[in-house]
Amino acid sequence: MSLSLRILDRATQGLNLAGSALILVLMLLIGADVIGRAAFGTPISGVPEIVTMSIVAIVFLQIPQALRAGRMTRSDGLGGWLARRYPAAGRALDTLFDLIAIAVTGVIVHGTWPIFARAWQRGEFVGAVGDFTAPVWPVKLTILVGGGFLIAQFAARIARRHS
Repeated sequence: MSLSLRILDRATQGLNLAGSALILVLMLLIGADVIGRAAFGTPISGVPEIVTMSIVAIVFLQIPQALRAGRMTRSDGLGGWLARRYPAAGRALDTLFDLIAIAVTGVIVHGTWPIFARAWQRGEFVGAVGDFTAPVWPVKLTILVGGGFLIAQFAARIARRHS
């Protein structure tokens, strides 16, 4: 495996680890919020907003590794049959699917860029002023970074298949 693919895989694992750490933080935060509500009648401000934004971030942090590890949901009926009967056609179909996925993910990243830039420039936030606010741009940046790594992993699948 080439050095660039090894670096990509390590970086992808790092994103996955960050997503897992975020899940742990959310579990602790939600637990503390539940205890605060039940025991003291005082919830933690902003938990619903944090959870909502974190779910999106977790998906984009972990999806490149899910693809790399072969854990993405897909139907293998036609592809499996084609790969067994006509291996070259099966590889070509897999490559076509990967190219389409690169295009779709590229559209998502391209569409997110102006939203990220606007959130960054305007200081957009979620929550209520005086109670809880959190900036929106970190989640938009996570979509850009995770989407970029997802595109790179789809391209790496093509490279690995044809090497």
